Amino acid sequence: MAGAVMRQGDPPPVVCFGEMLLRLSPMPGIPLTRAAALDLAVGGAEANVAIALAGLGQAASMLTVLPHNALGRRALAALREAGVATEHVTHAAGRLGTYYFEPPSGPVGGCVTYDRVGSTFARAKAGDVGFVAALDGAALLHLSGIIPALGPDSAQLASAAIEAARNAGLPICFDGNYRANLWNAWNSDPRAILTELVASATILIGNHRDISLLLGKTFSGDGPDRRREAAEAAFDAFPDLQVIASTARHIESATVHRLAGRVDLRESHWQTEEVRIAPVVDRIGTGDAYAAGVIYRWLHDGSAQDMAKSGLALAAMKHGVIGDSICIGHAELEAFDLGGADVSR
Repeated sequence: MAGAVMRQGDPPPVVCFGEMLLRLSPMPGIPLTRAAALDLAVGGAEANVAIALAGLGQAASMLTVLPHNALGRRALAALREAGVATEHVTHAAGRLGTYYFEPPSGPVGGCVTYDRVGSTFARAKAGDVGFVAALDGAALLHLSGIIPALGPDSAQLASAAIEAARNAGLPICFDGNYRANLWNAWNSDPRAILTELVASATILIGNHRDISLLLGKTFSGDGPDRRREAAEAAFDAFPDLQVIASTARHIESATVHRLAGRVDLRESHWQTEEVRIAPVVDRIGTGDAYAAGVIYRWLHDGSAQDMAKSGLALAAMKHGVIGDSICIGHAELEAFDLGGADVSR
């Protein structure tokens, strides 16, 4: 379980804060209503980013609250197996949030069913999480809009994390990860809450639709022009923002997608060519893989082109990996050919 604890003298870690989830899936082609067996995996948006970064050789630390039971220990083991530091993980009574994923099969798309109400993380208060200690000496804080979508207590958790990072002088990466079903489950005001959080972000993972929600306006251009118009509006609205990273996905069928990566900076931007991904084995976590690739290159002073290409490569590879996360080495990322794959001999 190498890398499970950060030690003095280690490089500064990216701290990923968020809820970890248990994922249960039937075999492709078997709906939950007929399933007799389920595969188990561990995931969660921020944990997926931590695992991907650790695989690439970037120190990563997970900040979360897990239950005192076997499933909490399984989630902890998944982090440690990937080399993610876990000394700032908190434990409490309760349950691990769960979701069920029915994979795409033939013309039938995938389907997610959540069972995460009242989880240990969703019930946590800001005082239950050691933000100051976890962020001391960190390189960056990464979190997402899934946290505040869980309810008012979790919205306060997200605000506390942002405040602690700002007090520590750390850059912040915020992934919009808008989940309408979660926001609609309580008397929420997603625009007001997310706008306050994004105002402190250095990096925003989100597209023109996310920016439309934040700013309460639509963007009339087409394709790349609309994305640049949205990015410039976001840069005007949020002075701390330096990077906006997004993907553009076109779905030909449930198992054939086309994907492009884009990174907007204040003075420039870069959008990749589309890569055709077929077959799509598992789409879940591909956005987190993209975020990890962007963060990795940003930490190494990469250009907009570097960030977009690495994010897209990691996201494309994740489509072929079952489970929430991908964990590959730097050499594999560098060797990956977006134009096609052959056997490595």
